[in-house]
Amino acid sequence: MILIVDSGSTKCDWIAVDKDGNQLLEKIRTKGLNPEILTEKKLKKTIKKNEDLKNNRSEVTHVYFYGAGCGTERGKESVANVLKEIFLNAFIKVEEDTMAAVYSTINHENEAAVVCILGTGSNCSYYDGKQLHQKVQSLGYILMDDAAGNFFGKQLIRDYYFNHMPTDIKIAFSTKYNLDADYIKYNIYKQPNPNAYLANFAEFMFLNKDSEYIRTLIKDGIRLFVKNYIMQYKEELKTVPVHFAGSIAYFSQGEIKEVAQEMGFTTGNFERRPIEGLVKFHTNSLK
Repeated sequence: MILIVDSGSTKCDWIAVDKDGNQLLEKIRTKGLNPEILTEKKLKKTIKKNEDLKNNRSEVTHVYFYGAGCGTERGKESVANVLKEIFLNAFIKVEEDTMAAVYSTINHENEAAVVCILGTGSNCSYYDGKQLHQKVQSLGYILMDDAAGNFFGKQLIRDYYFNHMPTDIKIAFSTKYNLDADYIKYNIYKQPNPNAYLANFAEFMFLNKDSEYIRTLIKDGIRLFVKNYIMQYKEELKTVPVHFAGSIAYFSQGEIKEVAQEMGFTTGNFERRPIEGLVKFHTNSLK
């Protein structure tokens, strides 16, 4: 049994397949397993809470794990340690989530492209067809993550409290969410995964895209992401497309294409959930 895992900070998808790519179990979803946010103890507890993973762990021969927070050696080591303790008979490989985005969006194995992630968090890298190159090291959701779900969630809450929202949007926002100040602060400062909590508010944008305020909010966030991340690869952009993975990118395709035309780069593929492409990639590599 081969486990292919795609983990963000909010949620983690697991697919169990055989060497021919045939799915062996129903798709498994656990909470996100970001080692920058959760301790090894909490990572282990989250995995073991799932009965399918717990009951089939001795059958697993390979685990390919792609995750947010695994861009550093410390993050990779934390996740690998936990997986080795649970899946005792398995070959374990841990890579950052950017590689999942690369493998699921490129058109062929050796295609060069700039690849972006816009989900709960955000990231951008250049893949030369063999290796990944990053010019910006992530400092996490507090300082970075432009145009990510948590970025937009924070912007919406700020605009609500600073009275920058149009009245109709403000009423709709307060109707959908608990915006009590103490409740918000409790979730941000006292609960695990505050970035995932903030990202939950981003759904509101896509339910209200007929609002000029919302469209402006999305495009301003994307412009910031392009300026700070994508434009790090000005030379590469002359010859390669920019692919996008993640739910924020998927539901913002129109705005991203408008900003791309405005700022002079070519968009490529948009993949909401990279895990399907990963199954094909890994089963092919094992044949």
